[in-house]
Amino acid sequence: MTLEQLRTFLWVARLGGVRKAAEQMNISQPAVSSRISSLENYLGAGLFTRGPTGVRLTKQGVLLRAHAEQIAALVERIKADVMPPENVSTLLRLGVAETIAQTWLPAFLSRLHQTFPKLKIEVSVDISVNMREMLLDRSLDLAIMMGPVSDYSADNLDLPTFQLDWYRPLDMAQPDLSTTPVITYNRNSRPHRELTRELHKRYGHTAQIFPTNSLSTGFEMVASGLGVGIFPIALGRRLVEEQRIATFDPGWLPTPLRFTATYIGEPRDEFVAQAAQIAQTVAIEHEANVPGVHA
Repeated sequence: MTLEQLRTFLWVARLGGVRKAAEQMNISQPAVSSRISSLENYLGAGLFTRGPTGVRLTKQGVLLRAHAEQIAALVERIKADVMPPENVSTLLRLGVAETIAQTWLPAFLSRLHQTFPKLKIEVSVDISVNMREMLLDRSLDLAIMMGPVSDYSADNLDLPTFQLDWYRPLDMAQPDLSTTPVITYNRNSRPHRELTRELHKRYGHTAQIFPTNSLSTGFEMVASGLGVGIFPIALGRRLVEEQRIATFDPGWLPTPLRFTATYIGEPRDEFVAQAAQIAQTVAIEHEANVPGVHA
């Protein structure tokens, strides 16, 4: 019985299928099946039964999983305590929201490289609803997103929030929010949902919202006169200083954007947990160095 066999067994048990385990481990399905077969032969017991939607643990499989989870946790702890950071050469699959990508992501990547010089990083910039699904599907290791994720398996580290502000074209002195389009976050986001509710409450159903997946595009839409926008101050300050757009005050603001560094905590990967803590540290430092853009 080997650690690789136990690790493979755990991924099949966690994900409920050989194919998903193979994708997670980046090996072939026959290799996964061979490891499980060898483990079953060594133990003299069947560990899985096949069903129409995947595999299920047998009674012996349930017993083995309890032991295997303890072994896996101990291995992670040993790696965290004993392995020098400069020897960590794993792949970190990182998902980030665009707000983060345009603010402190470069500083975070630089800090990761300083701490883990052999680390390989794969970065995806996406909307938070997609990152949540990718994280729970184990296709991301760490997501810096509008959180938290409430799933029992997820751990969330709170990050500084981002204060929002209203932006208008330079030639639109007094925007009427009952008729002027409001450009903002993606339709499937929390800011879009809150803004829709508040606009309809205050101005009725004549209020219009133009969602966009790209904040950069959203600012350009405002600058070109297509409407007003509600965006993070951290991203709008430069365009205001360049006199391409201007701020205005309709008398209210949506709540600040809340972000978390979220990763799978059950099972826990100590390296990913360390990366999340580094993200939290960098975000706090960014907040301290750029006053007035966070809440």
